[in-house]
Amino acid sequence: MAEYLLIMPEIILAVLAALIVIVDLRVKKKDSDVIAWLTFIGIALAFAATLVYIHPMGGKQIWGGMLRSDDLSKIFRLVFLFGAGATVLFAKGYEVIGRRGEFYILLVLSTLGMNLMGASADLIMLFVAIETASLPLYIMAGFMTDNERSIEAGFKYLLFGAMTSTLMLYGFSLLYGFAGTTDIYQLAQGIAAGNVPAVALVGSIVLVLIGFGFKISMVPFHFWAPDVYEGAPTPVTGFLSTASKAAGFAVVTRVLFTAFPQAADVWMNYVAVLSAVTMTLGNLVALRQTNIKRMLAYSSIAHAGYILMGIAAGSQLGITGVVYYVAVYLLTNLAAFGIVVVYYNQVGSDEIKDYAGMSRRSPGLAFAMLLLFLSLGGIPPLGGFIGKVLVFAAAVKAGLVWLAVIGVLNAVVGLYYYLIVLKVVYLHRQEGDEAPLAISRAHSWVLAVCTLGVFLTGTVLLPVFRMSTDVALSLF
Repeated sequence: MAEYLLIMPEIILAVLAALIVIVDLRVKKKDSDVIAWLTFIGIALAFAATLVYIHPMGGKQIWGGMLRSDDLSKIFRLVFLFGAGATVLFAKGYEVIGRRGEFYILLVLSTLGMNLMGASADLIMLFVAIETASLPLYIMAGFMTDNERSIEAGFKYLLFGAMTSTLMLYGFSLLYGFAGTTDIYQLAQGIAAGNVPAVALVGSIVLVLIGFGFKISMVPFHFWAPDVYEGAPTPVTGFLSTASKAAGFAVVTRVLFTAFPQAADVWMNYVAVLSAVTMTLGNLVALRQTNIKRMLAYSSIAHAGYILMGIAAGSQLGITGVVYYVAVYLLTNLAAFGIVVVYYNQVGSDEIKDYAGMSRRSPGLAFAMLLLFLSLGGIPPLGGFIGKVLVFAAAVKAGLVWLAVIGVLNAVVGLYYYLIVLKVVYLHRQEGDEAPLAISRAHSWVLAVCTLGVFLTGTVLLPVFRMSTDVALSLF
């Protein structure tokens, strides 16, 4: 019974998906808010079950070693479930997807896969979890079948995902062939015993990083992100850029630090270089974007580079910074895309120039955007500033001063294009900008919670910092 309680959030999500199918067959289209609220309540129950039933106690293998119950799996479960719940509320009022029960089924199944990704302790379980999370996302990205860009987004996402999954699976097979086990925590023993040739080990790490790099939109596996972010329904884009990216970092963190500790000198150097290239390319290309979703896509790539700094540091402080950054980034980017959802519903455009006069139409929404973009730019006293300080400090402490310098320079570049958007919002005018924006109560609440969270994580540090430290301690 105890092992069932340790996967209670996943059981609730599986039951919820089946329940949505049944209820969706019974309700009329005009009553489709029933499905949205049912989904939200179910996800909230899974969130509560994670808090109540998941007690890591230092971490232990469960279900025959396929899963691991520890602080990393618990904290990232909370991240995925919060992201899914917020996405449900943003999707509720969004054209096309908000009244489709199958959308909520896909969202729940993808969240289930992410939960399993964060808890996987076996390569086979990990691959199944990744595919469970990814396949619904491919469909969700191309959900608007009457929109060419959405179809293109889903198709590109599928092609890139299939290619990188194949390479990652080949890396898994090499590790199993040489180490003789698929248990992530026993791989390190096989490698330490000298069973894996150096060339095969390096090749396996590279192949595994390709698969994980796709999930976190790391250069050079980022090509899908701008087109998918622009073409997918905006609530899906927000989910992709936060929960899906967090799942990728959960997997990267667990696998690199538990399966390859003996090869840390190798992969730390790789990750440091990839971090520098990823943040630089993301920020420089974001400067030229005129569509806010594409701008946020390249911004997301840049932030993946910042988070990789903590992994490259290979230390407890680095992992603390990674978890803290991911938590803050989830709140910030969810709310940022939530604002894009609200504005698109009213104006019908995602072009940055069409945000002119937004501060006159909705001062509260514009103020939320101000706080969120300043947090993304790393301005104190907001959560994004603390996240950057932690990963920069970890890089410096690990002797990666050059990487920290590149990070600081990129933060300045990033702040510039965020300020460009804010300048349009506050200083530019357009015809009809006196008309107020209508914002639903559900949207208002989730935006308020996320924005407040961004502020509190920059001023009341201890709770999130303590949770982040617990995750780091569970890996060292």
